[in-house]
Amino acid sequence: MNNLNLSQRIKSLRIKKGLTQESLAENSGLSLRTIQRIENNETEPRGGSLKRLALALNTTPDEIIDWKKQEDKGYLTLMSLSALGFLFFPILGVVIPLAFWILKKDKLKNVNELGKSILNFEITWLILLFLYFIFVFSGLLGVIMKYINPENNATTLLKIYTPIILLYVYNFIIIIRNAFKVSTNKRTKYLPAFRILR
Repeated sequence: MNNLNLSQRIKSLRIKKGLTQESLAENSGLSLRTIQRIENNETEPRGGSLKRLALALNTTPDEIIDWKKQEDKGYLTLMSLSALGFLFFPILGVVIPLAFWILKKDKLKNVNELGKSILNFEITWLILLFLYFIFVFSGLLGVIMKYINPENNATTLLKIYTPIILLYVYNFIIIIRNAFKVSTNKRTKYLPAFRILR
């Protein structure tokens, strides 16, 4: 079954690129008979042949054999929920998913893409939280509050912490919503997010 998937993968990539078997053979330096045998699932390309096919198809050997990666929805859901570490300490929302991503990014389907989305979102959230703390501790918030409400000189703690509470609630909702989407095979959206990891 695995060999069949590989032969189908190569054939579909060839067709997608608009190549005939003859042109693929010519571009890869493999014989036409070898290409036919690969696509008919009579042989499996290895090593140098796989690299030559990848080059001729303008892709990588990993892309050709990507089907070999297993899918583990449980791992993806757990990786999504691992971002809840921010509730204990903000940087844990980045560190824990990063560990999940590094461990399986090349071994399981969709881990690489989902991990990058989670990390980009959590890093963005962390930057926003950090900028707000700078804003508060620099005294700018007090100046703005006096300008908005001059008769109330004392800035209440609630007014200071409301944006932080909103940031935490928003992060929590995004994580839970996307973990549910992952578990039901739906497309996830982690926004806003700077594209730090591409």
